[in-house]
Amino acid sequence: MTRRTTLVRGGLLAAAAALALGTATPQATARQADSGNWLYVTVTHGDARSGEQPGRLLTCDPPQGHTKAAEACAQLDAVDGDIHRLEQHGTYCPMVYAPVTARARGEWNGHPIDYRETFANSCGMTSRTGAVFTVEA
Repeated sequence: MTRRTTLVRGGLLAAAAALALGTATPQATARQADSGNWLYVTVTHGDARSGEQPGRLLTCDPPQGHTKAAEACAQLDAVDGDIHRLEQHGTYCPMVYAPVTARARGEWNGHPIDYRETFANSCGMTSRTGAVFTVEA
């Protein structure tokens, strides 16, 4: 066997390993989202009639997806994923009409979640939903 043949075989083995690792990663990510508590959350500014903005995938095992993922997961865990049952915080918000629509789709403890609500402004949304819709950096 020549040196060139050995290099080609080594390169092919490295390429095969990279392909195997590359195809395993999306499957592992999908499996993680399917097996745990997760929500795809979006916040649309305006009346939400023009389509949704890109959102974030909030996963809770381990908490990740946005800057307040751990807090959001703890809040959702306390209400078994029912966003309507989140406690409203005693926050004073300005009376400025700048509507935002919060949407969450996903799964919590095996139950499908599909939540959508429009708030007068982002302060009202945060006061009502806590850290769940903290999707902006």
